[in-house]
Amino acid sequence: MSHQDILRVSTHGQGLYEFTRDVESWVKEQQVTAGVCHVFIQHTSCSLTIQENADPSARTDLENWLNRLVPENDPLYTHTMEGPDDMPAHIKAILTNVSLSIPIIDGRLALGTWQGIYLWEHRHQGQQRRIILHISE
Repeated sequence: MSHQDILRVSTHGQGLYEFTRDVESWVKEQQVTAGVCHVFIQHTSCSLTIQENADPSARTDLENWLNRLVPENDPLYTHTMEGPDDMPAHIKAILTNVSLSIPIIDGRLALGTWQGIYLWEHRHQGQQRRIILHISE
């Protein structure tokens, strides 16, 4: 048996947005004791990650590191229709994850103590992002 739903997450610009509680709540509603929760984002300029959820400086360091790795305004970029963050956002998305698979054990996501599920927005402008949640039992 499987379960599926769409989760919408609003962003207000670049950064990491935690939505662990939303996924945990949805998994609990499905009353599944064992399986895998697949999380997939339907966009090409943001990504998903499981990351430290206790110390915000870890997320700041990750954001700063990725921005140095993939700078804006590179003269080699030709895909710049939507602004200087357009092509860098696509590159950042391919370097990170667009899907995650999280085991479900005893009806709960099997995340570690300090792990959180994040949408990583790579665009400057706020966006409304669609995330597919799917449980395979």
